[in-house]
Amino acid sequence: QDTPLGSVDLNHIITLLKDSGSKDLEKEQLKTLKKVVKHFENGLPIKNVAQITEILNLCAEKINEQEAFTEPLCELIKLFGLPFQKKKSSDEGNYSVEVSQSIAQLGYLMRVPSSQVKIQICKSIVSFYNMELPGKLLPGYQPTSADYKIRRAEEGGLAESLVLSLALVENQLTEKLWILKALQHLSTSGESCGQMVKAQAASRLCLYLNGADPSGQLVLRSSDILWNLLENAPKEEVVNQLRSLECVHALKEVFLDLLTRGFRHCDHQLRNDLLVIATLLAENSAVPMIESGFAKLLIVLATFPEVKLPNPLVKGFKLTYSYEDFEMKKLLFNVIRILSKDPSAAQLLSENHVMPALLYYLKRNQNSGFPDWSATQYEELQLHAIAVLASVAPVLVDKYLSCQANTLLLVFLEWCIGQDPFFGRGNSFHGTGGRGNKLAQMRYSLRVLRSVVALYNDAVSINLCDQGAISQLLDILKYAADKSKEKEGTILLEIQADILFILSVLCENDVHRKELFSCEGIDILTPFFKMDPRKLYSGLGHNCLLLSALDCLWSCVIGCCIAEDCFIEKQGIFLLLDLLALKEKNLCNIILGILVEFSDNPKTTLHMSIWRGKRDQTAANLLIQLWRQEELDLGVRRDQNGMIVDTKRPIVTSFQKQQKVIPVPASCPSFAIMEISESIRAKVYSLFCKLGFENLPGLSAKDFVTLAIIQRYIDFKVGEVWSEICAELKEEFRPVTPDEKTLKLISKVSENTGKTVVDLQNEVLGRQLHQEIQEEEKTYKEIKATHTQSELINKSWENFLTRTSNFEALKRAKRLQETLIEASRSKSKIQNGPAHSTDIPKLHTTV
Repeated sequence: QDTPLGSVDLNHIITLLKDSGSKDLEKEQLKTLKKVVKHFENGLPIKNVAQITEILNLCAEKINEQEAFTEPLCELIKLFGLPFQKKKSSDEGNYSVEVSQSIAQLGYLMRVPSSQVKIQICKSIVSFYNMELPGKLLPGYQPTSADYKIRRAEEGGLAESLVLSLALVENQLTEKLWILKALQHLSTSGESCGQMVKAQAASRLCLYLNGADPSGQLVLRSSDILWNLLENAPKEEVVNQLRSLECVHALKEVFLDLLTRGFRHCDHQLRNDLLVIATLLAENSAVPMIESGFAKLLIVLATFPEVKLPNPLVKGFKLTYSYEDFEMKKLLFNVIRILSKDPSAAQLLSENHVMPALLYYLKRNQNSGFPDWSATQYEELQLHAIAVLASVAPVLVDKYLSCQANTLLLVFLEWCIGQDPFFGRGNSFHGTGGRGNKLAQMRYSLRVLRSVVALYNDAVSINLCDQGAISQLLDILKYAADKSKEKEGTILLEIQADILFILSVLCENDVHRKELFSCEGIDILTPFFKMDPRKLYSGLGHNCLLLSALDCLWSCVIGCCIAEDCFIEKQGIFLLLDLLALKEKNLCNIILGILVEFSDNPKTTLHMSIWRGKRDQTAANLLIQLWRQEELDLGVRRDQNGMIVDTKRPIVTSFQKQQKVIPVPASCPSFAIMEISESIRAKVYSLFCKLGFENLPGLSAKDFVTLAIIQRYIDFKVGEVWSEICAELKEEFRPVTPDEKTLKLISKVSENTGKTVVDLQNEVLGRQLHQEIQEEEKTYKEIKATHTQSELINKSWENFLTRTSNFEALKRAKRLQETLIEASRSKSKIQNGPAHSTDIPKLHTTV
């Protein structure tokens, strides 16, 4: 090993190997190959890898005729398992292409008809991942980085070559296992997994699962590779390769074999791994899970042992209640949830008693645990089963009703809010937030009710209401609301939102149920409308809760006079207007809709007139502000004063202007009609029809300008519809002359309406301008009077100062005073009247 590297001329060896002929030449070639192996026993220099690869290929060609070359070929391949040696740090980058091609060549050498060579190639590939440094390094060289070969193997496409080589070892178990071991390591990389999928690795491996293998390594390694493919490669492509009936059947057979004959711990783990793969397949409706019988097997297993009916599919299976069996049980529940999404699996779920098996868990928990599962395990299975029931129940409604599921759920919910001591573990995904309480059980039970009620099935609703569900749900809502005051969280908010939704569906279109709700429901409902607006942005779910409360108000109160009066008396209209004043985009439409429905009650209009918001804002002013904002969002053209710009189409939106003329059947609504339901303008107009358009307090001139448009909204909308009719007619044909004249007259009427409104708006603005001028003049007069008074005061003060400082001026002032006094006296003398002097005697002051 101390011999200089230059002593081995690789180019000479390549030339020697290309020759063929006598026995002596063969001996010389073998001797030279041994010398090469000995020379590079501590690692191949990275610059010589390409030459060594060429030597490998020459040896591989000679093996077909001379088996003596097998051993040196294996020894040379073994060198690829050692770290490559580099002289400079830049060698790794400089020789990366040559190294990638050389490592890829190892995959191509799998075609050599020698088991020894195939196994050695796999061993060298495996050594890439647990690299060991040689005992002695080449002088002046350093080993390449640990993952250098792995990256070059990915670039060279080694994984794809190995997958394709599986076809060469169909009946050779040892070689097949070594290839699978190499693929196991390669499949940890996303790039290699992509190459394997390209070579149809998933389907190939799945079909090998049932091969004879006493060691069990075949299934273990194949399943591990399939796992890696599903994780690291595009899952859709992998599932697409496994969707054939042969693959699913093979997966089913090996799973069943492990289920009934596997007794070791590793067998149970492998069984669960295959079950996860089956679960991923079941998510794709195109996979023949039902046709292969796999779905039925999994359903029967999922209902075991809750359903005490013997089934040949699970003959010989015993539940050991170990951790692996516990995991399998949860995985099977998950399979049922996935299958419930497939309509074709509904009959299978019904026939195999899935509903009774899931309802088995709707019972109070025992602190000591059940005989087979611990208390913690039972709680986790219970929550998982109830969560799955929420998916299954809507699919099996008839079975749900026949099993008295509503009764079981209501009894179970009664236990959830009861005082019975229970300490939930809350240590699973479904148990989140349920530690030390029953909130997790309540949450998933309500999800079940929500899922079946959302079907709007009369039988379900009647069955629930007949058992007093409305009153019980209100009790639970009050319980959750009180708990939420102590400590607010997403689970409590979700529980409240679900209850409100259930009540909405139950009470909708049924006055008697609304009356039952109004007894105590309104007191519970109104606090939701007093919610702190800042909470809407907390991200916990307050926004959803408020929308659910508004929906509940619409469905459970409106339409029942008793409930409406009760809500209005509790200042409900004020609360709704307070919410409307927040101007939240996602709330305005529904609140306005509720107010429109309430406006049929005469008390509503009175309360709306009385309401005052911030800065003494009135309801009319608020509605006008919402109208203006909506028109701004819709791109309706208005000038700076809010006046109409286009008298022909005064309220048309920018979206409507962009739409081309599309003739539609009479049964289909046009853009003008659809816009009514999508914007809030129609609702604002409806409320003003109730409030009136005159004598509205708190409005400015700009508000009156907008109000003039609102007042003629329905006329403008009719004009829009006629405009659409005219456009559609012109697209199809020319109307007859009388019709054409009529259409022009209608268009003219609509335009005249717009002009009338513009005149009214100008009049309003003129009055406003005149009033402003008058106020300006009045203010000017007040300012002028103030200045005049100030001048008089100043002049008086100057006169005063003059009198006090100039004696002559004082005398003139005195003479003037006497003259004025004399002039003020009456000319006729009063007989015998007293004479009064105007002078104050002994006065020495000038003030």
